Amino acid sequence: MAKSKTPEQKKYEQLEQKHETKRPVLKNCLKAFWVGGVICVIGQAITYFYIYFFDFTEQTAGNPTVATMIFISMLLTGFGVYDHIGQYAGAGSAVPVTGFGNAVISAAIEHRTEGFVLGVGGNMFKLAGSVILFGVFSAFVVALVKTLLVMWGVL
Repeated sequence: MAKSKTPEQKKYEQLEQKHETKRPVLKNCLKAFWVGGVICVIGQAITYFYIYFFDFTEQTAGNPTVATMIFISMLLTGFGVYDHIGQYAGAGSAVPVTGFGNAVISAAIEHRTEGFVLGVGGNMFKLAGSVILFGVFSAFVVALVKTLLVMWGVL
C-alpha cells in the first residue's frame, strides 16, 4: 500500500512540476529518426561499395560493413564529432551499431590516464561487454531453437 504524502511533500511536488522543463518529445523523435536514417543510408552505401568494388555478395557484405561503421564511429568519437551528433540526435545515434563503437571508445578515452592495460583495456568493455555477452547468448539461443525446429521437421 502506498504511503500517503505529507502536505509539505505535496507542496514540493507541485513546485517541482511547475518548474520542470517540458521536453519537445515529437521534435526529439524526429531528430532521432532523421539521424538514425542517415546513419543507415551511409551503411547501405558502404555495403554497395563492398559489393561493387570487392566482389562481395549481399550476404557477405554485412560483416565488413558493420566493421567499417564501427571504425568510423570510433574515429568520429576520438575527434569529438560523434558527441555532438549524440547530443543532437539522442537515440538516433545510440541505437545503430555506431552507438556500440562510440560506447567502446568513449570508455577507453575516459580512462586513458590510468594506463593502457588497467585504464583503457580494463574499462573499454564495461558497457560493451554486456552488449557482446547478450548478443552471443541470444545468437546461441536462436541457433538452438532453429536446430531443434529443423530436427523436428518444422522448418
